[in-house]
Amino acid sequence: MQEKLATIKNLLKEKKYSELKEFLKMVNSIDISLFFDELSSENIIIIYRLLGKEEAAEVFTELDTDIKEKLIAALTDKELKAVIDELYIDDTVDIIEEMPSNVVKRILKHISPEDRNIINKLLQYPDDSAGSIMTTEFVDLKENMTVEEAQEKIKKIGLDSETVYNCYVLNLTRKIVGVVTLKQLLLSDLNEKIENIMDRDVLKVNTLADQEAVANMFDKYNEYALPVVDNEDRLVGIITIDDAIDVMQEEAEEDFEKMEAVIP
Repeated sequence: MQEKLATIKNLLKEKKYSELKEFLKMVNSIDISLFFDELSSENIIIIYRLLGKEEAAEVFTELDTDIKEKLIAALTDKELKAVIDELYIDDTVDIIEEMPSNVVKRILKHISPEDRNIINKLLQYPDDSAGSIMTTEFVDLKENMTVEEAQEKIKKIGLDSETVYNCYVLNLTRKIVGVVTLKQLLLSDLNEKIENIMDRDVLKVNTLADQEAVANMFDKYNEYALPVVDNEDRLVGIITIDDAIDVMQEEAEEDFEKMEAVIP
């Protein structure tokens, strides 16, 4: 870690930005976000502009709120739109919740009306609910699809979905009737019907379920994603393992703060 940081600082000092851009491609996005704590605001902006679009979005989600705010202030409208376009909806919601109103206005200016409607709905869920941490970007299939048709759909929308490892099978009223994994789709005959290979026993949670209880379900059932349904049992989103880990970390920090308050 320290060797990489030293290399980055040296390349910045010598203004070898082409070399720095290539070096950053070999550094994990989480590590880059940690390096930002050791760099000046000017150098943070330089590094951020050298990152590829996907990596820039990954780094952005890992940053502390104050650094995010500084970056948003420094980025041009075009650059900010590029960042927002690469973020998943749930990450965009998190940013909107933690930013001051003047920054939120600038962010919303670069979000499509369709996505803004989704964001508004997510913001209405209670802070500690499953609905507040779910994403609406997932892959859903129909039970009468063939495996080949399912694979084609995943190719079309997979890049914009938070995960493709679990695909939920819905009926005409958008109720879950099964789940099929990417592994099953890859190993099954292309002409096989989804209804013949899907698992009909699907673990799911309600939008108003307590987020800590949902996070514990990941540990208990060893899941990578959980579908979230509304009060009419219709699929409205999914929660992924990384969202659950974030909740666990937040709860652990809150518990630690409570301990500090009572222990002299």
